[in-house]
Amino acid sequence: MESTSNVIKTGTSTIGITYNGGVVVGADHRATMGHFIANKSVKKLFQISDYVALTTAGLVGHAQSLSRTLAAELRLYELKRDHPMTVKGAATLTANILSGRPHYVQLLIVGVDSNGPSVYSIDSAGGSIPDVYCATGSGSPFMYGVLEDQFQDNMSKDQALALAAKSLLASAQRDAASGNGMDLAFITTENGFTQLSETEVSELLSNL
Repeated sequence: MESTSNVIKTGTSTIGITYNGGVVVGADHRATMGHFIANKSVKKLFQISDYVALTTAGLVGHAQSLSRTLAAELRLYELKRDHPMTVKGAATLTANILSGRPHYVQLLIVGVDSNGPSVYSIDSAGGSIPDVYCATGSGSPFMYGVLEDQFQDNMSKDQALALAAKSLLASAQRDAASGNGMDLAFITTENGFTQLSETEVSELLSNL
């Protein structure tokens, strides 16, 4: 029988946004079981290499297992070849894993490489779709309303972070399965993965 962590579903809001020089990624904290809020501090944003991150919507157990598998595979790839896997390669690897053994998840693979910043949406059957921005989970319709109104090409990092925060706030206000705060991070070629602290997220939200 599966443990509780494996059966909790995350209604979820996750987001990835490319900008001029990098990519912003974020996720909310709430996990639900039906109409019950099962947990208010679930991790849905995972660093899987220095330059690639994963967000998850779906069963918590499947999400955690995938994050560990992908982190190990990307590390092995880099050790064997002495250079990191591309974001497209990470997305293809993830899609192959899902097509071989279905998981009840919807994922974002985001990151930067020599081709620039990328966001890939991965569905539970292994479909992989690139875009300049993407939102997943039950809160995605509310996030897309903000994204399609305010996204611009060649935004700055601060603009992209603010847009991600606004989008996650919109989902938290309208989607019962999303909320209880957010994690935000950005990835650049120069500095790799950088996650904002709780204080930095609070300051960002207060300035919106």
